[in-house]
Amino acid sequence: MKAGDHDAAQPLWERYFRRLIGLARDRLRKLPRRTTDEEDVALSAFDSFCRRAEKGRFPRLDDRDDLWQLLVLIANRKACDLAKYEGRERRDWRRTASLEGEVAEPFSTDPDPAVAAEVAEESSRLLSLLPDEQLRAIAVRKLEGYRNEEIAGLVGCSLATVERRLALIRRFWEKEMPS
Repeated sequence: MKAGDHDAAQPLWERYFRRLIGLARDRLRKLPRRTTDEEDVALSAFDSFCRRAEKGRFPRLDDRDDLWQLLVLIANRKACDLAKYEGRERRDWRRTASLEGEVAEPFSTDPDPAVAAEVAEESSRLLSLLPDEQLRAIAVRKLEGYRNEEIAGLVGCSLATVERRLALIRRFWEKEMPS
């Protein structure tokens, strides 16, 4: 994409667009559907990514994990921007919401306890599938957002070893994940 190859976006679209829609749906679930919805947020996020990638704005985009984290960040920001836009006084959806019961804010700084518990449980399950402690340590560091070079320094091995181990972790986990 950095070289201007527009066809390079198609495989990314096929792999990530549905996941982005699901992410946006979760973020927007408390907002009423008016003129925009989760597909609009996902489209906008993917379009922003593609335009910026063509301009070389993502120098540390090294692998699919970096890509997914970046797409999540962009989609979350788009969803937050939409919530702010819809919450402005002239368009405030809360003024037109039913007065029965309290209206919850669309976004909270705290994670939904049920989602947090589910993520923790699934993370523990996936980590338990890994056969040794070094693989688990590398996986945890990657999930915490460390770059591969940083992980190599933290676990005391080469960058190439970390990259091979991450590929091995992906293979273990891909067997367990629905397609």
